[in-house]
Amino acid sequence: MGRWGRQSPVLEPPDPQPPPIPPRTFMRQSSITKIGNMLNTAININGAKRPQSNGEASWCFSQIKGALDDDVTDADIISCVEFNHDGELLATGDKGGRVVIFQRDPASKSANPRRGEYNVYSTFQSHEPEFDYLKSLEIEEKINKIRWLHQKNPVHFLLSTNDKTVKLWKVSERDKSFEGYNTKEENGLIRDPQNVTALRVPSVKQVPLMVEASPRRTFANAHTYHINSISVNSDQETFLSADDLRINLWHLEVVNQSYNIVDIKPTNMEELTEVITAAEFHPTECNVFVYSSSKGTIRLCDMRSAALCDRHSKQFEEPENPTNRSFFSEIISSISDVKLSNSGRYMISRDYLSIKVWDLHMETKPIETYPVHEYLRAKLCSLYENDCIFDKFECCWNGKDSSIMTGSYNNFFRVFDRNSKKDVTLEASRDIIKPKTVLKPRKVCTGGKRKKDEISVDCLDFNKKILHTAWHPEENIIAVAATNNLFIFQDKF
Repeated sequence: MGRWGRQSPVLEPPDPQPPPIPPRTFMRQSSITKIGNMLNTAININGAKRPQSNGEASWCFSQIKGALDDDVTDADIISCVEFNHDGELLATGDKGGRVVIFQRDPASKSANPRRGEYNVYSTFQSHEPEFDYLKSLEIEEKINKIRWLHQKNPVHFLLSTNDKTVKLWKVSERDKSFEGYNTKEENGLIRDPQNVTALRVPSVKQVPLMVEASPRRTFANAHTYHINSISVNSDQETFLSADDLRINLWHLEVVNQSYNIVDIKPTNMEELTEVITAAEFHPTECNVFVYSSSKGTIRLCDMRSAALCDRHSKQFEEPENPTNRSFFSEIISSISDVKLSNSGRYMISRDYLSIKVWDLHMETKPIETYPVHEYLRAKLCSLYENDCIFDKFECCWNGKDSSIMTGSYNNFFRVFDRNSKKDVTLEASRDIIKPKTVLKPRKVCTGGKRKKDEISVDCLDFNKKILHTAWHPEENIIAVAATNNLFIFQDKF
C-alpha cells in the first residue's frame, strides 16, 4: 500500500528506455492544416450588424479551420478540443492521432474591440495505430482527451491519450542556433582533436522561428479497458487516468508505476451493473476528485480519508421521475461528461437529454436543470436503432461560471445563461462563414404549423453532431468541433 493508494504495477515489464526521440518537424497533414483548403476568415467586429438582443450577448462568427470538402476522411474527424489556462493556445485532437495547436493572433488581442482569431502554431503526430498481439486487439490512434499543464516558463506541456497510452508532450520555440564549435564541424560531425589548433568561441545565430513538439514521458500498460478521461491535479505533479472500471493516479516524473485509487470491477463480471464514464480533479483541492457512472450517479472522493477511494465521500444522484420511466431510461440517464466549476463550488453533468448544475454541498438533487433537446424524447426508439442514443456529448463552463455550453444534433449547440435563466440554440454551419455574420438563434418545431425560422424535428440531421466544445477561460470565445471543422465564435454586446 503506497501513499496514494493501492500500487498497480504495469501489466507488462517495461521495456528498456529507448533513445530520445528527436523533435518531430514533419508529418502527414491534417485537413485542419491544409493551407489550400483552410478558410481563415476574420470578422470585422465594427462593421457587423447589431441584432435586437435586449442587452444580452450575441455570438458572431470568427473563424473556421479545416477543409470544406464534403468528402471527409475518418482520420480528420475532430475528437477533442481544449484551451490552455490563459486561452492563448487551443489544441485539437483527431481520429488520426494528430494534435493541432492554434495560437491567438497578437493583432486580434490589441484590436478594439478584441477579436478571437487563432493561427496554426504546431502540428504533430501524437499516437500511432498499434496492435495488441496477446489479445488480438487493434488499438486506435484516436486522441480521446487533451489536457494542458500550467505554464511555468516559455515551454508548454500537454497530456494526450488514446485508448491505452497517455503521453506528455513538450512544445517549445527555437529561433537561435549555435555555430563555431571547437569539437564539431558545421555539419555535426565530430572533429579530430588533433586538428583543433585554436580555441573558438561559439556564436549565436538567428534562425527562422521553429516550433518543436517532443515526447517527454509515455505512461502505458496500466489500463485493461479504454481510457475515457485524464485530468491534471492542481498540484501540477500528478494526474489521473480513468477507464471503464478503474482510475489510476500517476506522477508526471514516474512512468513505470501508477496507483489504483478506484476499482469498481466486480469479482464476477456477470454482476457488472455500471461503468465509469468521466473523471476530473477538483480545480483547487488536490485531494478531491469526482467521477461519473453510466447509472447517472456522480461520486466525490477524498484521498485523505483512504488511500483506496472505492468508498466515496459524497454521491450526487437525482431520483428518477416515475412519469418519465421507459425502456430507455437507464441509457439516457448515463452521464457522458462531468466538469467542476472554476471556483470549485459547483459542477455540471451532461446526460443524453439534459445538463444539470450541482452544488457540491447538496447531494440530493441538482440546483439547476436545463433541457438540451427534450424534443428528442419522442424519438428515442429510432435513436436507439441508429445508435445515436449512445453518443457522448461534452459540456463546459465559461470563465466566470455564469454560463454553460453543450452540443446537440444538426450541428446545433446550446448556451445557457445561469443568471438570466435564458438559453439560446445556435448552429455551426458553413452557411454563416462570412465576414460580419451574427449567429441567429435556431428553434426546433415538434409539431403543428412550422414558423419561418423554425426547423422540424423530423428534418434534423443526426449525422451532424456537436460532441466537443471548449470555452476560453477569460473571454467569451468558444470553439466548437463539427466533424472535421473547428468553428470559433465570439460574443458581441
